[in-house]
Amino acid sequence: MSTLLRVQNLGITYRGGGLLTLRPSVTRAVEGVSFEIATGETFGLVGESGSGKSTIGRAVLRLVDPTDGQILFADTDIAGLRGRDLLHYRSQVQVVFQDPWSSLNPRRTIGDILSEPLRRHGMVANRTECRARVAELLDQVGLASYFGARYPRELSGGQRQRIGIARALALRPRLIVCDEAISALDVSTQAQVLNLLLELQAELGLSYLFIAHDLGVVHHVSHRIGVLHRGSLVEIGDAEAVYRRPQHERTRALIDAEPVPDPATQRARREARRATKAVSQSATPAL
Repeated sequence: MSTLLRVQNLGITYRGGGLLTLRPSVTRAVEGVSFEIATGETFGLVGESGSGKSTIGRAVLRLVDPTDGQILFADTDIAGLRGRDLLHYRSQVQVVFQDPWSSLNPRRTIGDILSEPLRRHGMVANRTECRARVAELLDQVGLASYFGARYPRELSGGQRQRIGIARALALRPRLIVCDEAISALDVSTQAQVLNLLLELQAELGLSYLFIAHDLGVVHHVSHRIGVLHRGSLVEIGDAEAVYRRPQHERTRALIDAEPVPDPATQRARREARRATKAVSQSATPAL
């Protein structure tokens, strides 16, 4: 498989401060992050809240400018894209947001929402072609064509997220950034949306940057996984190897944090983690 996206030594710094602060604040959100995503591959980016994973997603979408490093899409540095080239890049890299309610305009019908990117990018020649494409998109995400006449408030959370996925598919992208795309859904709906994403990937050859805090979910959908901690990648590798044989303590902590419907298993996990931590501390020489 050819490399579609290459992130090289990415660093992102936020600078704050104002009239009431004596010194400007500097926050290093991401530092020295490197990974690749091949065509048709899912790369899972997992970490606790504040680890920098969503910041990396925004950088890939060109919503945040890197302080250091490069992001290459099909061997082109996206930092230099302007005008039509940037517009084309935005059509090739789309996003599914965390909250399907806040990401959809409540005053527009689903048909209007899905039509907007098609018209903006000149993907349809007339209204008839536009309606046909909207119906096709709805069918791709498992919804009937009559949903085009409905408003977001008339849909369930899972249906709204399917619309978010349909909107991402509208421009026939090569890469979709899924930024906590299922965390606002209930468990059964999460499974349905994950299966839909996998089906679309097999059908369309899509690549995903799948961002989440649940390592179990990321393991289920990803080919490879990167574990973030305080803005840096602490572990990266094949999804099965990272999940079954974690090498870093942060990866093990994420696995331990997974909810399991068995109190005895949860208790055994906690005890094993305490024992491992105690052994580690006793082996550390005193200074």
